[in-house]
Amino acid sequence: MRIENKNDCINAGKLAARLGLTVHQSLLERRIRKLMLAYPSSQSASPEDWLMDVAHARGARVVRRMDADKADFAAPAPDVFPNEELVVAICQLQREDQPQRLRLAAQLVSRGAVKVDRLLLLARRERAEVVLGELARQALKVEPGHGVWQRIADAFPPRRALRSPIAHWQRLAWPVMMGGHRVNAQRWELVR
Repeated sequence: MRIENKNDCINAGKLAARLGLTVHQSLLERRIRKLMLAYPSSQSASPEDWLMDVAHARGARVVRRMDADKADFAAPAPDVFPNEELVVAICQLQREDQPQRLRLAAQLVSRGAVKVDRLLLLARRERAEVVLGELARQALKVEPGHGVWQRIADAFPPRRALRSPIAHWQRLAWPVMMGGHRVNAQRWELVR
């Protein structure tokens, strides 16, 4: 890949670069850096890893690292770092381009572990509405009646085509097999 300018170099490998969008100075990112110091994880070398550790501590385990979770990590309590902030932080455009990690945010939303009004406010403030809106549209392909995802999709309609898809609906769901077999999915359910 040829890098055209300094900003492309800074954003190379970021979700924003793949989607053809720009990032902004984030108050939430500064807060995460402070929380990483207050609640260190021995296996977290980056904010993305730390956010994954927090999601795991909150029961979102649809995506895991190769190494097992360490018992020495004490995640911040939800009253210190709410699930809404966790979801938006995972969906920020300045994150590394690792779409599988978006599944952790989707899992928290699908199980209803967020206050929707607060989530929408934070997503707008942190400019994560493009990612959350697209996740919502994909989730609604699996479960059209999901109230939380519907509110997110209504709040964040698509504005323009993205350079690349964010996630396919199958990444947000599990197949329910017919008769307990390993083939022939009868239907799909959102990962909770």
